[in-house]
Order: sequence, then C-alpha cells, then structure tokens
Amino acid sequence: MTTARRTQQERRDLAENALLTAATELVAEQGVRSLTLARVGERAGYSRGLVTHHFGSKQGLVEHLARSAQSGFVPGLGDLPPGLDRLLRLIDGYIAALGSMDLRNKVFLMLWAESATLPELVPIFHERAEVFLADLREDLTAGIADGTVHPGVAPEETAIAVFGQLRGIGLQRLLDPGLVDTERLRGPVTAHWRRALTRHSS
Repeated sequence: MTTARRTQQERRDLAENALLTAATELVAEQGVRSLTLARVGERAGYSRGLVTHHFGSKQGLVEHLARSAQSGFVPGLGDLPPGLDRLLRLIDGYIAALGSMDLRNKVFLMLWAESATLPELVPIFHERAEVFLADLREDLTAGIADGTVHPGVAPEETAIAVFGQLRGIGLQRLLDPGLVDTERLRGPVTAHWRRALTRHSS
C-alpha cells in the first residue's frame, strides 16, 4: 500500500501550523519575552532557519500568532449582515469564548496585555484594535440606518465603549479566572447593550 506524498504547499502549511502551535505553547508557559526563533523551532521539531524562512523574524512570528489567535474568536458571524443583531451576537459570543479560555484565546490576551510594556507589540495590537473597532462601528452605523439602533447613538464612541468592556472582561478573566463567571455574565452584558442601543417605538 502506497501513501500519497504531500504536496509542497501541504508540507509548508503543516510546518507553519506546527511552528505557530509551538510558539503558542511557549508564550502561554513563559510569556512573549522568552520567545525565540530557536526555541520555537526546537519545540516544533524544526530548525531555527525554517522558522526564519516562514516568519522572517520574531516580530513577524508574533504578528502571525496574534492574527491567528484572533481569527475565528467568535465563530458564525461571517455570513451575518452588519447591524444590531450581529453586534449583540458578537458581544455574547465574545464573552462565551472567554469562558473556554483555550490556549489561543489565552495567548492573544497575554500578548495584548504585554503590549502595554513592549513597544514592538504596539503596532500589532493597534492594527487588531482598529479591525475590531471598524466592525463595531459598521454594525452601529448599519443599525442606525435600518432603524434598529437609536439615532442618537454615536458609533465611534459607542464602539470604543463596547471594545473596552469586552477587552476588560477578557483581561480580568486572564488574571483571575475564578472571579469571572462568563456564563452568568454574558446574558446581562448583552441585555444591557440591547437596552442601551435599541430604538423603541413611540
């Protein structure tokens, strides 16, 4: 019985996933300051040179790590049109995802927290924040346009408030998991934003 040989792209994808997994584990165990290309390669069973080939530098590796950790944080939103419903599902799903606190979620929050003291992380998380805020603004603007969100709501400022609350809950969950019961919290937080944003009939 012959085994089909992997294509070059399959081998590349396999190696990249293994390296990102190794980097995720190392950050979770010891923080981003301890991360080196050599240690990632050793953990994944590859050479340091292959890590450099895939990511270029530690900065490039951390950027890939942050993007891969955030992508799909709240599944099921991609096919929904912008608006109040998508925003509320995002809030509820984000808090629910914090409840599982899997390794990728934990590492993203660790990197975000460390960006306050590591200048090399600032551009990465500034970009990630802008993407998140843009989605929130889009939902709020669409909701105002279709009449589900109160016209007096300011999309820019409200997006920042939602963003700050969700990231704050995430940070607290990271620092003291026993204090944050996400299953109890998600309902009241989502209900608060529904009441605050919904346009009620006269």
